[in-house]
Amino acid sequence: MADITVRPMTADDTERVLAIYQVGLDGGDASFETTAPTWAAFDAGRLPDYRLVAVDGHDTALGWIAVSPTSTRAVYAGVVEHSVYVDPAARGRGVARRLLDALIASTETAGIWTIQSGVFPENAASLTLHERAGFRVVGVRERVGRRHGRWRDVVLLERRSPVID
Repeated sequence: MADITVRPMTADDTERVLAIYQVGLDGGDASFETTAPTWAAFDAGRLPDYRLVAVDGHDTALGWIAVSPTSTRAVYAGVVEHSVYVDPAARGRGVARRLLDALIASTETAGIWTIQSGVFPENAASLTLHERAGFRVVGVRERVGRRHGRWRDVVLLERRSPVID
């Protein structure tokens, strides 16, 4: 892990970020989406201050994390939904945890009190990662959507900041 650093995502990361995203989608247990968006759509849907990449010693992105607002209503300004994706070749090296820890630190500094996510129950690695980072299971939405014609459940997770009242 010593050769892995986390830094803000830039436009130079576009190709690598979208490629990692697509590989994750191709695996079948990351999202209902099947195709990574264009950079314009990715950029429009995620808050710019909370997009991070984990890079190796050559500044090659190994994974990324980003958040989207959960609502445009002012009362939800402190609640975001995140996604985290890691290149399969970099899995098992602590990349996702480094990204998640950096995201938590940056959101807490900004006054964001809740980070949430939805994870397929089959994605055991993601569920374990989130549990270890202080997320709790809020519930399970059963048969909430179809992916490739198959109904899928989604485990709802949240992390409430212990430092923001």
